[in-house]
Amino acid sequence: MSTDPAGTGEAGADPLSRLDDPHYPALTMSQAAQLLGVQAAFLRSLDTSGVLQPHRSPGGHRRYSRHQLSLAARMRELLDDGHSLASAETIVGLQDELASARADAERLRTTADRLRSDVDRLRLEKVDPNPFGNKP
Repeated sequence: MSTDPAGTGEAGADPLSRLDDPHYPALTMSQAAQLLGVQAAFLRSLDTSGVLQPHRSPGGHRRYSRHQLSLAARMRELLDDGHSLASAETIVGLQDELASARADAERLRTTADRLRSDVDRLRLEKVDPNPFGNKP
């Protein structure tokens, strides 16, 4: 019987592959604080305010993912610029919404371009509107 050390559901999967997942909670609070150049109290304050919800180890210790560190860094920058916690949270949310809307718009532009190309190709091919020879 094969074991799954990575918890991925795949027998024999590489346990280190979890580290590639930006949402995998690989970092302790002290590691996260050190990487961000902040005090652990800053990360605790984001947790207490509900801005950031770190994962918890079985022992109850906070664990942070790369995605969460990115959010904490964005919050720290806005707070350093003089924004309140509430306005920084709103700004980050709006920035994320804008990025999502821009990605959606780009996907729609790509789809529209592909459809225009298909229409142009069909016009050039002058497709027979009645390919089966049936009389209308």
